[in-house]
Amino acid sequence: MATQQDGSYPRPVMCREAWTSLDGPWQFAHDDADEGLAQRWFDPSSDSAFDQRIEVPFPPESPASGVGARGFHPVVWYRRTISHAELTAAPGAGDTDTARALVHFGAVDHHARVWLDGHLVAEHVGGQTPFTADVTDALLASIRGADPAPDEHVLVVRAEDDPHASDQPRGKQDWREEPHGIWYDRTTGIWQPVWLEVVPALHVVDVAWTPDVAEAVVRGEVTLSRRPSAPLALDLVLTSGTEVLAEVSYVVGDPVTRLDIPVAALRNGQDRDRLQWSPETPRLVDIDVALRDRGSGLELDRVTSYTGLRHVSVDGGSFALNGHPWYTRSVLNQGYRRDTHLASRGGDALRVEVEQIKAMGFNAVRLHQKAEDPRFLYWADRLGLMVWSETAGAYEFSPRAVALLTTEWMELVRRYRSHPSVVVWVPINESWGVQDIAGSTAQQQFAQSLVSLTRALDPSRPAMSNEGWEHVDSDIMGLHDYTVDPEHLRARYVDAAAVRDVVSGFGPQGRRPMLNDAQARRFEAGGCPLMITEFGGISMAEEEGAWGYDHVGSTEEYAARLTGLFDALHASSEVVGFCYTQFMDTGQETNGLLFADGTPKLPVEWIAEIVTGVRTPRTAPDTPEPLDTESEPHAPETHTLNRTH
Repeated sequence: MATQQDGSYPRPVMCREAWTSLDGPWQFAHDDADEGLAQRWFDPSSDSAFDQRIEVPFPPESPASGVGARGFHPVVWYRRTISHAELTAAPGAGDTDTARALVHFGAVDHHARVWLDGHLVAEHVGGQTPFTADVTDALLASIRGADPAPDEHVLVVRAEDDPHASDQPRGKQDWREEPHGIWYDRTTGIWQPVWLEVVPALHVVDVAWTPDVAEAVVRGEVTLSRRPSAPLALDLVLTSGTEVLAEVSYVVGDPVTRLDIPVAALRNGQDRDRLQWSPETPRLVDIDVALRDRGSGLELDRVTSYTGLRHVSVDGGSFALNGHPWYTRSVLNQGYRRDTHLASRGGDALRVEVEQIKAMGFNAVRLHQKAEDPRFLYWADRLGLMVWSETAGAYEFSPRAVALLTTEWMELVRRYRSHPSVVVWVPINESWGVQDIAGSTAQQQFAQSLVSLTRALDPSRPAMSNEGWEHVDSDIMGLHDYTVDPEHLRARYVDAAAVRDVVSGFGPQGRRPMLNDAQARRFEAGGCPLMITEFGGISMAEEEGAWGYDHVGSTEEYAARLTGLFDALHASSEVVGFCYTQFMDTGQETNGLLFADGTPKLPVEWIAEIVTGVRTPRTAPDTPEPLDTESEPHAPETHTLNRTH
């Protein structure tokens, strides 16, 4: 069974053939007085409490939801019916010894409780992380003694999200009632897909893959729903197209099995490139996982997955992919859409975003202050786009903030760790939630603990202790610099002496780049490459309230400003990557390369030339020339890194 390739399945790294989407129309209610629990709105008979309709998974604040209520509503409720046939879709589904009915939630912001037919089946805290409700026991309780069995069952979700809790991970969600500055409308409740699966009682819960190209193995982890009563067979087949790369079988007796899968083709170093993943050659390896009874050979469960064979490292002042220096051309993506807010229109729309980013000359994206829908990462994997994976930050440092962010971050690393496109982990951005880190030992220790925890969970990728400034232990020296004068930007990073002045002072944004000697020594020794991980932010908008780091009044001025800023970084002998702010106009933050409707502000091919620094001569006399013809085109081959990557 080949890995699903249409990008519709909500959990792309572990697919099953049979599943039922629960997205679509639900009943909905605001509970501003917080009386729903006392009045038992979770009872199947409480239908009258739900006086609105909503389209799931769109947040109720968004136009796409059909609700569009943008004010403060800390508690919301959802209700929908599920047919009895859907919940008993597999043979033996009514018997808990043979099957379980699972309702999966991609993300619910922030504290969720779930009931089926009035029975509490799940509770989860964390607005960006997935969870599953096993509704089987509640299903059996509701049909026990019923003759005939009910035709449908009632699923209810309560979501609580305090809009004023500044120590809760919030990202770009505004704490004010009206969006301002760089903050956007809040997201309350369900904002990623909801779907149903009927699975065997003993089934695969999770799979994870870490390629070790040098050792010619794929390290795997397979988690079962429970400890088997007798050892089972776990069969795995790895294929690249029609080529079988590995076919192995293991005896498993524990809930979690860690295994090494030899991939003999990787041992031939001269032949290895044809299998390795990169933005230019995003080759994926399909993985078929089957759980069987060892005696009878009966198949108990089957899932499909995939991986990409690649290696990420930092060394010698460079970011390296598959052992080669790789210049990172990244764009900041808020993942916040005009019509759907933090949610998306689905796999097809997410594919378009990845395609647009690549078409503009970028080979990477920084997902900013949110945990994106895994289907975006699926298309980044399949189409070849490196990803800096971030999380929503809190605004206040407190014991509660530490607990919430740490727990959620651990779940996110687990969720995204198998995606080959993810190349850097970013648990903290711009000292959000650790605003006093420069003088607070406690906040420095928290940043240090988060990056150390990240490396413990996944040592295969670089990690950042604090993206943008005030680093305590980062694998990449990411600096944010919103200088809008190209000549000033060029002068800051033109050579090693200029960079030394920048990192030894208070930095371009008035924040010290490094907070301890260990980070400084590592940077000076070349073990921590320099990237300008936010710059630009140029707005080209006329509407009142439009926000940007700088404003221009015409297409020609916009093109010239972009060209100057990108060329300034291309000219540096020390900078090995950048991240432009930002991909698309978002709310009142109008500094995107695209307008909010997805229309490019310049022709895409012009943007690509500016981003890559590789210019194509224009011969058509009627073609406008937006680039700066007064300066010599940048010659990318003069840099020690390969800028065609």
